[in-house]
Amino acid sequence: MDCREVRDRLGAFLDEELDPVTSHAVAEHVSSCAECAAELKRQRRLRDGLRRGLEYHPAPAALKARLVRDLDAATPRSGWLGLGAGRAWQWVGAAAAFVLIAGGAWLAGSRSTVAESDAITGDVLTSHVRSLMAGHLTDVASTDQHTVKPWFAGKLDFSPPVMDFATDGYPLIGGRLDYLHGRAVAALVYERHKHVINVFVWPTTEKGEAMTRSVTRQGFHVLHGRKESMAYWIVSDLNAEELEAFARRWGAPERG
Repeated sequence: MDCREVRDRLGAFLDEELDPVTSHAVAEHVSSCAECAAELKRQRRLRDGLRRGLEYHPAPAALKARLVRDLDAATPRSGWLGLGAGRAWQWVGAAAAFVLIAGGAWLAGSRSTVAESDAITGDVLTSHVRSLMAGHLTDVASTDQHTVKPWFAGKLDFSPPVMDFATDGYPLIGGRLDYLHGRAVAALVYERHKHVINVFVWPTTEKGEAMTRSVTRQGFHVLHGRKESMAYWIVSDLNAEELEAFARRWGAPERG
């Protein structure tokens, strides 16, 4: 396991989310690599700092007294918003508690989303590499989108979009069934200068069109996004610029 692979997994390693074999490999690498050990230490400090920042710390009595005094001074007849000083302070405390809880929930949700995205990226890479083995690339080999698209009928519970970009230099060469993220998905296969491009497609309930910047792992570039209620993941060892150009074509509205 090299430094790049280890650094991709440090967050999951800290949170004990890796399988035992991978966790052991990361630990062994960190024990002998000063740069990765320093990065692990930095991420641990960041994590611990965030956790400390979300803990509850009672306000000092002097601060509480000053806030209550200022609130009463602002509305001397009836207390703040007619609540009185005591209840006004309770409202301030409740508001502060809400901010802390909301912040913690946002952080947890954000980390969960990132972890899920990382897991799918790993699955996408594994499926891409597996497809490059002899006999695994296509179940239906055809450059005709009107042959590939009907082939999926009855094999999936959705109809994947199938497009050909031969005139742009990215010809369709076929498709196959694959299994990702706990479900059967469509894998559409394209080519560019003898580099294979896999596009994995399945339905999503998320709204809106979107495409991420490419992520590079183990020499492969991965992009993902949404198009017309479909999630798609694109992976290849093609250079990042040409792969992003392909992704923009694939994620654009269908032509014709």
